[in-house]
Amino acid sequence: MNNTSIAILANIEAKPEHAADVEALLKGAIELANKEAGTTSWFAFKLSATRFGIFDTFANDEGRQAHLAGDIAKALLGKADEWLSQAPDILMADVLAAKVA
Repeated sequence: MNNTSIAILANIEAKPEHAADVEALLKGAIELANKEAGTTSWFAFKLSATRFGIFDTFANDEGRQAHLAGDIAKALLGKADEWLSQAPDILMADVLAAKVA
């Protein structure tokens, strides 16, 4: 499975009045994700008007821990009280299989 053995799934619920802010932050965060050497893939997605998520993969726990302490997490958590209806639900996962073109 190469370099995608572990992952993070973060579920994010925005306050309705800040959904556009959360969406803009996630769209802009791709630049930060591209700078993370230990992050092998990174996806931000929208599930509904106020529900968003991030799914990212890592070759090892060092990369995952660096990401959790990195600029994307700081940007999102720095606005959590203002923009989010609850704390992000951050789940650690093991990748069982992956296809990335």
